[in-house]
Amino acid sequence: MAAQSGQDFDWDGLKAAAEEAVTHAYAPYSHFSVGAAALVDDGRVVTGCNVENAAYGVALCAECGLVSQLHITGGGRLTHFVCVNGDREVIMPCGRCRQLLFENGGRDLLLWTVSGIKTMDEVLPDAFGPDDLA
Repeated sequence: MAAQSGQDFDWDGLKAAAEEAVTHAYAPYSHFSVGAAALVDDGRVVTGCNVENAAYGVALCAECGLVSQLHITGGGRLTHFVCVNGDREVIMPCGRCRQLLFENGGRDLLLWTVSGIKTMDEVLPDAFGPDDLA
């Protein structure tokens, strides 16, 4: 998948990667599986799934696993992102995960959301990030 924006991007291919990731989710407590996939600016696709824990507060979101894979495999910037639930429906990342995605993709990161393709700036307006610490 080459980095592209908007409608000419293969969103269905990226969603398929998220759908594969959701099959590896570990969600015995909430029974709410999540899979996530993103394109990196160098063409790699990174994925993640949620991993719950009996101590509920230490569960890992799918986006956490995705960002970990991003850094383990060479870093870079996320350009396109989607996450799905166990029924393979597109879902919105929570506020915490939006901040995590903003940190690794910036304002121009494109997300497939429940209301269409949006920039990170649209789903997390006025975000605080690394540029604010410079």
